[in-house]
Amino acid sequence: MTGINLIFWFIALMTIISASIVVLSNNLIYSAVSLLFTLLGIAGLYVFLWADFIAITQILIYVGGILVLIIFGIMLTHRITDVTLSQSSNQQMLGGGIILIIFLGLSYMMLNTPWFQDTAVEPQETINQIGYLLMIDYLLPFEVASILLLVALIGAALLSRSSK
Repeated sequence: MTGINLIFWFIALMTIISASIVVLSNNLIYSAVSLLFTLLGIAGLYVFLWADFIAITQILIYVGGILVLIIFGIMLTHRITDVTLSQSSNQQMLGGGIILIIFLGLSYMMLNTPWFQDTAVEPQETINQIGYLLMIDYLLPFEVASILLLVALIGAALLSRSSK
């Protein structure tokens, strides 16, 4: 096993284990930290797919923005310790059975498919092309979307203020 394969399997296992902790943990802080590792692992998998722009976007938007927002939301919620956050799922066996059937079906399909194998050609860097398109050809829609997001952020901040 080469070093690249070892790194890939480490990232894949880290992503799967941390995603499982997100789903199975009863503690919101543990779930949020595990979500951090899940999103970083997904970004690492994008790097292996030669999707450099999507990997960077994954880190900037999801890890840098949304996850920080979730953690601030948890930390700034008043009396979070007074609230009982328990979940009960009556259909865990049914869900587990469905997941097992889907997993077995996908595994059977992967093992019995004649995969086309060709030599891999290293793709070109996509960040320069996407940056050129965003800053030259699609500048107006990009700026309109940024203003719309700014207005939504200001609206959310105004709605979340207390009415005292």
